[in-house]
Amino acid sequence: MSLLRTPEPPPQQPLPLVWAADHSPARLAVTDANRAVAAWLAAPALWPVPVSLLVGPQGSGKSHLAGWFAAQHACRVIEAADREDAEMLFHAWNAATPAQPLLLTSRLNPRDWGHGLPDLASRLAATPLIRLGEPDDELLAAVLAKLFADRGIKVGDDLIRWLVLRIERSLGAAQAVVDRLDAEALSRRRAVTIPLAREVVDGQFSLF
Repeated sequence: MSLLRTPEPPPQQPLPLVWAADHSPARLAVTDANRAVAAWLAAPALWPVPVSLLVGPQGSGKSHLAGWFAAQHACRVIEAADREDAEMLFHAWNAATPAQPLLLTSRLNPRDWGHGLPDLASRLAATPLIRLGEPDDELLAAVLAKLFADRGIKVGDDLIRWLVLRIERSLGAAQAVVDRLDAEALSRRRAVTIPLAREVVDGQFSLF
């Protein structure tokens, strides 16, 4: 007489959820890495001209700060401005006013944009440039904690510290690892812990 084993249920497939970014002032993580930039963006009325340029490497938090700025002020934001049409940028610069300032973002300094439009170059030369570097440990930890909390995932400080030491130093990497850990935890019906994170980050799964 043979014994039949009940087949195990297939892993749960996580639903493709889109988590809305929260750009409210209370949710912005501010550390030494971005404190000066946040202070500048908080007070556009004090800018010498109604345009500013935010420059920083990929994953430094430009988009988050730009979204936060747009949520607080009646303004216009043009991201990746170095890849936009020079004539459009020129007219956008001229149209900016103290009541509706303009924020440009770019990974490159204006001298490296290669647009070849002297009138735009002169205006960019008069534009305050604010710079972001790579996130520091404190900012990366705060962003990771926020991303987990946004999904209702309870994690320990030990996991946050473990991730900060191992993932790429960018806010994009923080987003990617939280997305992947959330998906793997749902699929395997497991809690988000260091052992699961070790499998995702160090071994079995590729984030990028």
